[in-house]
Amino acid sequence: MAFDFSKLTVDLSAMPTTIDMGHAWLGGLLLVMLVLYIAKKGKPVEIEKVVEKEVEKIVEVEKPVEKIVEVEKVVEVEKIVEKIVEVEPKLKTTTPDSALQLLSLLQQEARFIDFMQEDLKGFADAEIGAAARVIHEGGQKVLNEYFRFAPVREEEEESRITLPKGFNASEVRLTGNVVGEAPFTGTLIHRGWKVTDVKLPKLAEGHDANIVAAAEVEL
Repeated sequence: MAFDFSKLTVDLSAMPTTIDMGHAWLGGLLLVMLVLYIAKKGKPVEIEKVVEKEVEKIVEVEKPVEKIVEVEKVVEVEKIVEKIVEVEPKLKTTTPDSALQLLSLLQQEARFIDFMQEDLKGFADAEIGAAARVIHEGGQKVLNEYFRFAPVREEEEESRITLPKGFNASEVRLTGNVVGEAPFTGTLIHRGWKVTDVKLPKLAEGHDANIVAAAEVEL
């Protein structure tokens, strides 16, 4: 059965014309809830914006810091490499031709290689002494002819000398109880030798320096 709205009447005189305490309290409660709802909806958006701004600031600060750290690491590595290069000695590459030539001269004049390759167990001391004299004479001839020598230290052996700070360690070798830093005071055991001039003969083109002594065939 359909409802007849024409029979519905509203008595406006029955509506309250004044606000009592119940209605006032209810209206205030609705107002508070509305304020809380608006606050709840608005704050996260504002907070998110603030957080995003702060994050952007942090990222902007962190990027230069990361670059600075990377640069510092590169500089530190370069310093370490420089120290390693300074510590490691630079080795020269040399050809063996001069050494082979010297061996050839010592063999030619003093039979040096023959003597060094010989097994001396079956020889008497007198025989070894006689061979050593030949080697000494021939070796001395080679040294005097092709080299010039000078002592490293001019002081007399067995004399007391003092090595100052920064002395040339390649010229003087410390032995015994080496403790602390220079200056060092000790006894000169050996004056040392240094070569002041070398005049080895020139090698002919095509000469094989590895042949320090040619084989001999008697006909």
